[in-house]
Amino acid sequence: MTAGARWRPLGSNQRLPTYVVIAAVTVGVVVLAVRHHVLNQDTLIFLLALIPAVICHEVSHGVVALWCGDDTAKRAGRLTLNPLKHIDPFGSIVVPLVLVLTGGPPFGWAKPVPVAINRLRHPRNDSVLVSLAGPATNIVLAAISGIALHELLVHSQTGLVAQIVFEFGIVNVVLAVFNLLPIPPLDGSALVERLLPVSALPGYYRMRMGFMVVVLLLVFLDQGLLSRILGDVENWYLNLVV
Repeated sequence: MTAGARWRPLGSNQRLPTYVVIAAVTVGVVVLAVRHHVLNQDTLIFLLALIPAVICHEVSHGVVALWCGDDTAKRAGRLTLNPLKHIDPFGSIVVPLVLVLTGGPPFGWAKPVPVAINRLRHPRNDSVLVSLAGPATNIVLAAISGIALHELLVHSQTGLVAQIVFEFGIVNVVLAVFNLLPIPPLDGSALVERLLPVSALPGYYRMRMGFMVVVLLLVFLDQGLLSRILGDVENWYLNLVV
């Protein structure tokens, strides 16, 4: 600090950098989880695997949109693997925290990548490709993880590395299946949207985000369902790759 500089409190035009806020909230989440004895090694690995899986999911939407003529995501700086560009305060912090603290499986989502459908070369068809790019990416990542896990198990490598690869595969399978549900605004709803007549689209768009309540109710009100689904997916995936 120079001799003439004076400390000033943050005013309306001075805000903490986003990464500082995110880091502070993240530390708070970890502290709460540890104090409630719900953050064990398995949960931590799952959460760490969830971050790159969700980021790749979102970035793929923007990349396919760019291929189809819309550079909105690129101009917004969202075609990056930097986690700070994709964190959604509610979906990336609040939801996983509540689920973990209430004994549910850790789950969440990133900030949606912006896509201007009207800027796509063939809006109705290309929008389906953009939507399905996310689940398709997760399926590819799950397949790669499965192959890697198979090789590790063949060579009797069953330690921490194998667990990380396994959890990364599971996370990607769950994300793919969950996002393919035909419930707006999940990616699978793009197929339903494509089948609607053009005259019905304005009404559909008005009520589209309201369906998010259904998704949240599904996540929060029946955490046992999520746990059972996750358990079934783990068994299926492990039997598939062994």
